[in-house]
Amino acid sequence: MGKSNNKISAFLKRKGVEFSFKRYFVDALGAMGVGLFSSLITGLILRTIGTKAGIPILVEFGGLASSMTGAAIAVAIAQALKAPPMVVFSCVAVGFAGNTWGGPVGAFLGAVVASEAGKIISKETKIDIIATPSGTIIAGMAVAKLAGPTVSAMMTGIGIVIMNATELQPGPMGAIVSALMGMILTLPISSAALAVALNLSGLAAGAATVGCSTQMIGFAVMSFRENGVAGLLSQGLGTSMLQMPNIVRHPMIWVPPTLASAILGPISTLVFKMENIPSGAGMGTSGFVGQFGAIDAMGSSPAVLMQIGLMHFLLPAVTTLAIAEIMRKLGLIKPGDMKLDL
Repeated sequence: MGKSNNKISAFLKRKGVEFSFKRYFVDALGAMGVGLFSSLITGLILRTIGTKAGIPILVEFGGLASSMTGAAIAVAIAQALKAPPMVVFSCVAVGFAGNTWGGPVGAFLGAVVASEAGKIISKETKIDIIATPSGTIIAGMAVAKLAGPTVSAMMTGIGIVIMNATELQPGPMGAIVSALMGMILTLPISSAALAVALNLSGLAAGAATVGCSTQMIGFAVMSFRENGVAGLLSQGLGTSMLQMPNIVRHPMIWVPPTLASAILGPISTLVFKMENIPSGAGMGTSGFVGQFGAIDAMGSSPAVLMQIGLMHFLLPAVTTLAIAEIMRKLGLIKPGDMKLDL
């Protein structure tokens, strides 16, 4: 029995198949976020610009880009799991089918199983050109068909509970959603993928966007003395995930943007009643996707644009910086703690 297990372990290792939380909920989920950005989210940006600027061709391009969400998710995941080229290409069909049956969650499940199954089958038979794509597609589509709708419904149900709770208790839930989603954005987990999987919208999505924006703008501003303009742009418009190595070494630097998120979340839900859509809720200020999402949900009136500027940029910067400066004076944050190698 022991020898048999060793043989299986050696075979899986040779094939690059590793069953771990990091592989599937960090690497694969992060890749899902890349796939979403390359299709659904970019499509949202193009559609919004096209609609507001009266450019029909951009609206059409955006719609077509969004329609390929499942395929983009699957290819991104297959590449992240280091699948061979034929497996990656076969995952296009799996992702499309998975998205059809179970939305982005269905595409995620199908792509993970298809990638690993394809890697196991690849180069193991004399009819590889038939066996590998067939095995990849059958394994991935079977899981997407059987589990995708159920898991997707479960995730949507959780999202509905969060949204309803935020509507009923906008103060405390605004703080919780804002702080947690902001932290998830900074962690090596895709907040964009989570927001889409939960189908988060309305006040909860608005609070999530504020939390994500606060992490990004907060880190960008409070680390300006260490990282300058390059750090300001790479964190403020890119991702606060760049600070994760520094957070591991100096955990106290995570307090200012997280506390600021918890403060600003209730202001978003109670005072401005800001909203967003699933594809914008977990993006913050990255590529201004969260802002385009807010415009899609709330319109583009001067009042809405002022709220976006205030809650996504100005108040996150001021609040986080104020908390950070107090902590610097107390010696809780030291010079160089947030230095990035840019």
